[in-house]
Amino acid sequence: MFLHPSVYDCSMEPIETERDRPDIVAATRGGDDSLGMEGEADPATATLEQALFWRSIYTEILAMEESVLARIRQLMENQSPQARREVELTNLPVVIAQAERFRSRLGFWESCVEAHQY
Repeated sequence: MFLHPSVYDCSMEPIETERDRPDIVAATRGGDDSLGMEGEADPATATLEQALFWRSIYTEILAMEESVLARIRQLMENQSPQARREVELTNLPVVIAQAERFRSRLGFWESCVEAHQY
């Protein structure tokens, strides 16, 4: 019985790994403040112009993330306890991690701008 050839002539699709899932990749990336954005200069060697540019970009993104957090919290006020708890366990930590990453990266660029001004 075990030596009998398979009756299925097709194989199963490969199981999706965490590396293949955009949500997992985004959540991991969102929490890693050592990762800059695509094309981002190195704060250690950046010019003042680059530092001002990236400070502006991170200021813009952080403002958006803080607006998203405020809106999520506002929406949570009218949710059932079960729905609110699920948002606290899933959505909220991801958005908070992203905001903290952007806040940290903004700090790198603020320090870089200050270093160029002295």
